Amino acid sequence: MKTTKYFEYMRQRPDRAIIQEEWISRVIEHAEHTELQSDRRVRKWAWIPEAGKYLRVILLDDGETVHNAFFDRSYKEKSL
Repeated sequence: MKTTKYFEYMRQRPDRAIIQEEWISRVIEHAEHTELQSDRRVRKWAWIPEAGKYLRVILLDDGETVHNAFFDRSYKEKSL
């Protein structure tokens, strides 16, 4: 998994250290919702049953480098 230095730094926080790489990969591969930011970064969300929360993953504009990942308490499931 390709990551930014920012991601590696933020991952040291206790609330981020518990996020497993497998969960991040799951969000990237099977996102329930995806949005393109104005800076061309990509936001992806998926429910992580093991944590009981939605995980948001931010990718750089290449669509594969992880810039950020965190549990998103404000995310509401999007209706299809």
